[in-house]
Amino acid sequence: MQQKLRFVLQLSRSLHRNGFVSHQKRSFSALPSYAPPDYLRQEEARAMLNFHLLSSCAFIYREKIERLIYVLVEGRANSRAAILNRPSALNALTASMAARLNRLYESWEENSDIGFVMMKGGSDRAFCSGTDVVALYRLLNEGKTEECKAFFESLYKFVYVLGTYLKPHVAIMDGIVMGGGAGISLPGMFRVVTDKTVFSTPEVQIGFHPDAGASYYLSRLPGYLGEYLALTGEKLNGAEMMACGLATHFSMKEKLPWIEERVGSLITDDRLIIENSLAQYGSLVYPDAGSVLHEIETIDSLFCYDTVEEIVEALESKAAESDNKWCNTALNKIKEASPLSLKVTLQSIREGRFQTLDQCLAREYRSSLKFISKRVSNDFSEGVRARLVDKDFAPKWNPPRLEEVTDDMVASFFSPLAEVEPELNLPVAVREPDV
Repeated sequence: MQQKLRFVLQLSRSLHRNGFVSHQKRSFSALPSYAPPDYLRQEEARAMLNFHLLSSCAFIYREKIERLIYVLVEGRANSRAAILNRPSALNALTASMAARLNRLYESWEENSDIGFVMMKGGSDRAFCSGTDVVALYRLLNEGKTEECKAFFESLYKFVYVLGTYLKPHVAIMDGIVMGGGAGISLPGMFRVVTDKTVFSTPEVQIGFHPDAGASYYLSRLPGYLGEYLALTGEKLNGAEMMACGLATHFSMKEKLPWIEERVGSLITDDRLIIENSLAQYGSLVYPDAGSVLHEIETIDSLFCYDTVEEIVEALESKAAESDNKWCNTALNKIKEASPLSLKVTLQSIREGRFQTLDQCLAREYRSSLKFISKRVSNDFSEGVRARLVDKDFAPKWNPPRLEEVTDDMVASFFSPLAEVEPELNLPVAVREPDV
């Protein structure tokens, strides 16, 4: 900051020397004058120049400070831990956080003194609540679409780096794990959940789509559970995440300090040693009697259809014949969501089932840019406004009904970007040379 201030002072002196700012003294006159004297106008111009220069410096340094304080680093003898540290925002991801995670993980991967890497939340309530969509909403309202695109590019590149990471990775997923928060943890080797973990992908409720690799990991869940979670935004707890394969280890929250101390003291890069250390404080758990996983056969019979309309019709028939509370809840969730988001999301999950992680991310990147471009619909901004900004919970979706969402509308979210818009460029040739 001192260098920036010195620059401002040097610029001010240069302006004085070259006559842009005058030292002319005030002249007196018996005649009234209602115009500001020259010296006041010049002083005002000088003050404004200094203000803009200092504001620019402050903005640059604020971004750098955010990167440092929102992602902290904990160093051990043979490991590093990235700590998400935005507790007031439930550790929601910003552009600066995604950029810092990319730099940290790439440098740690190249460092031969580091055997493995961990990630955790610096908050009791959340690991990560996903993308800071309110920040994106404000950027879009200010016309800063390019900054939004840069965020998605940085986030998706990190997800890919994590999914192809050469060193063992341990994510401590305690508390809320939503949307992008799952994207920056689930692709890693070890995923530790607790009795306080709450997972969900609620993007359709805000007029968006499950992204950051969601179409990859949701499509690989048992049966049609991924479609159910994506279309309803329903939550899973830690035990349910273990049962369906989203997590590798379960621990009671109070044991986390012991796990972190035990794993942090390891001098190894052997995944089996790390796995056994995590298991030492783990617990054997099963979904409780009311778990949605006990409805897996029903889920498969209802969410196996090719279209959202058919899924809704099947849910309505099931709810009518049995007055099933679970069916009614799922049906209400779907009817509250953006019709366009529902159709894009279903196709995304279905395509993801046959694609690699990099292919899923490249496709999701296209869809994300189409959502924020507002060319087809304003549902993303409208959903964020209704649910998180104004909180009137009455979004005006466009189109408002499923039958009004055409096949061409949906197809546009999967089509290649315009020639002037570069596709997501992932380092596949470097990280997966055999692919």
